[in-house]
Amino acid sequence: MPFDSILPDEILKYSGNLILTTRKESPKKCEIPILCEDILEYHPTVLRGLMMQKLDLNYEEEFLILGIDPGQRIGLSIFYYGKEIENSFYSSTEKLVFHIIGILSGLRAKRKIVKIGNGHMKIAKQIVSMLNLNFCSSFEIEFVDERKTSLKIKNFNQRGKRDMLSAKYISQRNGHRYSILPLSIVG
Repeated sequence: MPFDSILPDEILKYSGNLILTTRKESPKKCEIPILCEDILEYHPTVLRGLMMQKLDLNYEEEFLILGIDPGQRIGLSIFYYGKEIENSFYSSTEKLVFHIIGILSGLRAKRKIVKIGNGHMKIAKQIVSMLNLNFCSSFEIEFVDERKTSLKIKNFNQRGKRDMLSAKYISQRNGHRYSILPLSIVG
């Protein structure tokens, strides 16, 4: 990502789109959106999303959609405002759920939708159960038909490419939607 390095007294005259600075060096009023260094504590995916929020590029829908391809390797694809901001894979359900909770809690959206492929329902239900137990806010779950989401890739499944691509296709499909209310509300 290209950037300019400027001095604190040049911030008000800067003609760029976004400024990253310290709270101490941040001007009280500025026409350009400012992010302070404390956001660097967030995961890079949340950071990308926060930058998109600040830049306000007139994206279509304020949705956060997570596509999950459950299996031995779990593919993950995250779309925010209609743009893919992450694709990754996990070998541990616990690590995946911990990561998803960080994303769901780190980004605001009108709707937060977790779409899970129905190819391995035991793992899919385990993910939903762990999210429901550990995430204290509401979100929507969709179980999606994942047939024909796994493409043949040379060298079989090099670095989880097929799982990540399947998760991307899953995130773009529709399934039966369930609203999940946190246990703190339901009891």
